[in-house]
Amino acid sequence: MQARRASRELAFILFSQFDNKIASYSKENMEDIIIKSIRILINNSTEELKTSLGVLTDMKNRIDDYEAEHDINLNRPLGSSNIPVPMVMTADMKTQIDEIIDVADKALLGLEIAEFCALDSQEEVKTYALKIAQAYRDNYSEIDENIKKYSKGWDFDRLVKMDKDILRIALSELLFIKETPMKVVVDEALELAKKYSTDDSTSFINGILAKVIVDNGLKD
Repeated sequence: MQARRASRELAFILFSQFDNKIASYSKENMEDIIIKSIRILINNSTEELKTSLGVLTDMKNRIDDYEAEHDINLNRPLGSSNIPVPMVMTADMKTQIDEIIDVADKALLGLEIAEFCALDSQEEVKTYALKIAQAYRDNYSEIDENIKKYSKGWDFDRLVKMDKDILRIALSELLFIKETPMKVVVDEALELAKKYSTDDSTSFINGILAKVIVDNGLKD
């Protein structure tokens, strides 16, 4: 994971804790929230790994039961070891495996971000996350007006907060920071949407960012 990708993930968690008093947040307030955000990441990763372990244990128990109740093993003498039996991969088991993969991916991501913040890259990750947050704090009215302007037909107050936060991060970078190539900012916003928001969020966010880019004449 690149440091700035970690910064965006951290900024996303930071934004999730912002309230309507964003204009009054100091750098110190934001740094405190970042520390809390890292703790949240680590705690969430721990819980997700526990979930993965629970699903794996459940799958193992179901396989053991399936094996023990197979005709081959029901007819074996008591006390003898079960013989492995053929097993068809059912849709239910596929769903459980997908669940394990999903929570494991999120846990790994959280631990990677925490590692970035703990090692040599920590200042770069923290600095850029703060830069995004401060850009939004200083320009939140204009950024939110852009979201309202290009989300015609949608009530801004009823938009999914995760979508608004992803757009706020991307617009802070595109319109005010201007340090990262436009395509990278958009791609990273879509990745955040895929990981954290609804099925329709990717196309919604992509559409708004495309309009902002065109109307503001942004170029890489």
